[in-house]
Amino acid sequence: MMCWTLAACYGNTGTSSNDTAENHTKSNANLMQAGAASQTKPSPDEPAWKLDTTPITFDWYINFDWFTSKWGGNVVSDYITKKTGVSLNFIMPAGDASEKLNTMMAARTLPDFITLGWYEDAVLKMIKGDMVLPLNKLADQYDPYFIKVADPAKLSWYTQADGNVYGYPNASSSPTDYQKYGQFITSNQTFVVRKDMYEALGKPDMSTPEGFLSALKAAKEKFPKVDGKPLIPIGLHEFTETGNFSLDTYLQNFLAIPQQKNGKLYDRRSDPTYLKWLKVFRQANEDGLMPTDVYIDEKRLEKDEKISQGRYFAMLYQWSDFTEINQALYQKDPNKVYIAIDGPANDVHDAPTLAGNGVSGWTVTLISKNVKDKKRAIAFLSYLLSEEGNKDLYLGEKGITYDTIDGKDQFLPEVMHLLNTDRKAFDSKYGGSYMYWMLMDTNMNLAWMTGMDAEPAKQIADWTRGKTISMTEFDNLDPDPTTKEGIAEDRNIRLWAETLPKLLMSKSDAEFDQLFTEFMKSITEDPEYGALVASRQAAYERNVQKLKSVLNQ
Repeated sequence: MMCWTLAACYGNTGTSSNDTAENHTKSNANLMQAGAASQTKPSPDEPAWKLDTTPITFDWYINFDWFTSKWGGNVVSDYITKKTGVSLNFIMPAGDASEKLNTMMAARTLPDFITLGWYEDAVLKMIKGDMVLPLNKLADQYDPYFIKVADPAKLSWYTQADGNVYGYPNASSSPTDYQKYGQFITSNQTFVVRKDMYEALGKPDMSTPEGFLSALKAAKEKFPKVDGKPLIPIGLHEFTETGNFSLDTYLQNFLAIPQQKNGKLYDRRSDPTYLKWLKVFRQANEDGLMPTDVYIDEKRLEKDEKISQGRYFAMLYQWSDFTEINQALYQKDPNKVYIAIDGPANDVHDAPTLAGNGVSGWTVTLISKNVKDKKRAIAFLSYLLSEEGNKDLYLGEKGITYDTIDGKDQFLPEVMHLLNTDRKAFDSKYGGSYMYWMLMDTNMNLAWMTGMDAEPAKQIADWTRGKTISMTEFDNLDPDPTTKEGIAEDRNIRLWAETLPKLLMSKSDAEFDQLFTEFMKSITEDPEYGALVASRQAAYERNVQKLKSVLNQ
């Protein structure tokens, strides 16, 4: 999703040493307001946040080290604080995100709100460890309006075995959303090239193994240096302890490899077409087209720097991560930007099956048992996920950042201009367009998106339209990480992450085949392999049934 700018925040400060009688009077008035609010019974038809707008600061942990946004000092956050009384103190990991979160979980010192990827093991660990509160119970007690504004399909999808819902997603699309908004839904998964270099090479077809390798070689020969630094012919996501997004799901999706066959889950890693293309990348490595830093120096900050320098010829990468950079490149020279083109394809050239938002969304937000004020927390969560909250987060304050123009609420022209020309300045001044993305509803914002067709983002987004599908039925298949099946899967995933770079660095296709055969033998001979396969299959079948019920919501 377009989450270009993100980071650490500040909240309200304490009473100063020169406190005055006037301040005490205001403080007492606030206490009286809070006391009166506590005696008011919340209504399912009225937002509970309106009952108490006294100042409060919540600590909010964001489990991404690249998040750098602050609360306060821009139109959106200041407006929301003025309106609701809530300020936010963002907390982020300084280094390894999982280490920071695991430390807080072990010490049971989780802050008020926690936002992390729905796919992370920590979500289930927090629920199983009784560290987070059920949102439905908080709503019943403090804010029944939550049930009115929350999407029933998302609540149904996230209902746990105990009947409770502990997290609410952002960037989530139900099957009904796909029926309603399908033609507008885009994917983050793209194959991009540097426009000027690609055109100078004659716009080669890179959808075949031969064309792909030929284009990479030609780019390296024609453009060996970029401002004195070596060209990197192909860029990928970071290699991690779980694998590499670019060479795992992205490549498999570009090749339109199915995730199930005849109702049975399919291990796409063993697909002949996938292995054929992995050997293409192996050959690229042997030919010197994948320098060492592709393997060891591809963390987000390092990659951002290289993209801003235009050092990659091609990338199999998620485009939202470099949208702001690409916009800056466009301002300097429209020809030196990255554009999406047809990338690796299967032998019959089926259209890619790119992942769009599913019901699971991108991240989930949970409320800790340590929360300082349960009532204000659920009320604020309800506000953020509601249409009102999403509109405030996206457009900001009427008359300041947006107005009703031609019968439609939309950004003022000068605000839109800044958004389309300098995202960093826009974030600093206005903070809109989901700079605070934790509860964003990407379908709601279609009502307010006008003029959001500026290049170079438009070309990339448009390329993914019609190629994007929901893959929700394949979400949440992983077993509980504490079970024998979960432990076996962790071994499986980590072994694949160790094997993948070895496959790419192998000296020949024969050595590649030997390494892959050894990998498959290791996982299939695992004593828990059968139980793991059965567990994932059962989860998939439950998802299929759950989606049927979701469609009836």
